Amino acid sequence: MSLSEPLQTHKATLLAALEGGDARLQGLLPELRSADIAEILETLVEDDQDMPRALALFARLPLERRASVLGYLAGDEQLAITEALDDEDLLAILEEMGADERADLFKTLGDDRREALLRRMARQEREALKRLASYAEGTAGALMTSDYVAIPTGLTVSRAMMRVRQTAPDAETVYQLYVVDPDGRLAGTLSLRQLIVARPGARVDDLMIHEVIHTRVDATQEDVARIVARYDLLALPVVDAESRLIGIVTHDDALDVVESEATEDIHKGMSIGALEGGVRRVPLWSLYRKRVLWLVLLVFGNLFSGAGIAYFEETIAAQVALVFFLPLLIGSGGNAGAQASTLMVRGMATGDVGVKDWGKLLGRELLVAGALGLTMALAVAPIGMIRAGEAVALVVAVSMIAIVLFGSLLGMCLPFVLDRLGWDPATASAPLVTTLIDASGVVIYFGLASAMLSAS
Repeated sequence: MSLSEPLQTHKATLLAALEGGDARLQGLLPELRSADIAEILETLVEDDQDMPRALALFARLPLERRASVLGYLAGDEQLAITEALDDEDLLAILEEMGADERADLFKTLGDDRREALLRRMARQEREALKRLASYAEGTAGALMTSDYVAIPTGLTVSRAMMRVRQTAPDAETVYQLYVVDPDGRLAGTLSLRQLIVARPGARVDDLMIHEVIHTRVDATQEDVARIVARYDLLALPVVDAESRLIGIVTHDDALDVVESEATEDIHKGMSIGALEGGVRRVPLWSLYRKRVLWLVLLVFGNLFSGAGIAYFEETIAAQVALVFFLPLLIGSGGNAGAQASTLMVRGMATGDVGVKDWGKLLGRELLVAGALGLTMALAVAPIGMIRAGEAVALVVAVSMIAIVLFGSLLGMCLPFVLDRLGWDPATASAPLVTTLIDASGVVIYFGLASAMLSAS
C-alpha cells in the first residue's frame, strides 16, 4: 500500500525512533492518531522483512492505544499481529476494545485460540462475546455493539443522570439514550441534551420519544444503513424478536456499510465478482477468477455482432462508407444504455425506485431517450453528409435515434428484469448492457440501411 507523503515522513521518523530507543518514540506516538498508526503498521506487516519492526512498534503502544489501533487494521493485518501475541496480551487488548470490534476480531481467530481466550474470560463477558460473534455476517446483529446507555423506565432526571455517569465510560455513544421497561423491551429514547436541560425532578417517561425508530437483529446491513441515512440518526437501536433492546448500530459503522456496498455495486457493475479484503490484498488467482467468467461470456456475446455484420455483407459491399459510422453508432447506444442502467441500479439500491415504478419510468425514459437520440442524430448528420452523401447521412441519423432509444430502454428495463429473476440488478451495468446493445445496434443499423438505401 502507498502512504501519503505526511505519513511516509511519520513512518520514517517512527522507525528511526524505534531503532534509537523508547524515550524518543514515546514522545512521537501521542502526536499520531490511531488510524494513522494502523496505516503505517499495514505497510510494515505486508513486507515479511518488516514484520519484526511492526510488532516492536505495536508493543511500544499503551494498552488502550493498541486496542484502538488494532480496531483500524484490516482482517489479514489484524490476524498477523494477533498471531504474534500470547493469550494474556491478546485478552487484555480484547477487554479494551469496543464490543463490536472485539466480536469482529474474535471471529477472525482460529477455533483453538477462541476456546483458549473464552476460558480466561469472566462468564458475563464470555457470554456477551459469544452472542455478538454468533450473528450472521451482513446482518444488524453482526454490525451492532452492546456498549450503549440504557435507562430503566420510571426514573427521574436526576437519577437518570446518575445512571448515565455510571455507564457512559464504557458506552460507544452517550448522545442518544435508550429507555427500557423491566423486561428489557425498548420503551423510548431521548437525547443527552434533553436530559441535561430538564428539571431534576421530571420523569424520563414524560420526556422520551415513545415511537422509536429501530430495526430487528436479523435485518440486512443495507437496510440498517438506509434507515440511519434516511433519518440522520447517530445510532440505531437493535431489538430481538421480543422487542428487547440488545444493541445499537452507530452512524460510523453504517457509513462503513455504505462504502462497502457501493464498492460491491461498482465491482458488479463492471462484471467483477466480490473481492474479499480489497483489490490490494486479494490473491492473483482470486482476482483472475473473479474477472474471467463474465469476460469469457461477453466474448461469446460479441460474436452476435460479427454474425450481424456477416449477414449484411451485401449492403456493406454496396455502401462501404457505412462501416465508418458503425463504431460511432453502437458506441453511442452503449453509452446511453449504460447511463440508463446506472441510474436505475443506483435508484433501486437507495430505495428511490422500485419495480412498481417501472411503467412511469419507462414513459419518462422514452421521452428523454428520444430527445437524446434526436440531438445526437443532428450532431452526426453533417458528418454523414460530408463523408458519404445525403442518403447515408439520413440512414446514420435515423439509426442513431433508433439505437440510442433502444439502448436507453434496454438499460432501463434490464435491472428490473434481473430483480424479478432474483438476481442482483447491479449485474446489468456497463459490460452486459454494452454487449447486448453492440449486437442489437449492428442489426438495427444495417437493417435500416438495407431498407432505406434499397428503397432509394
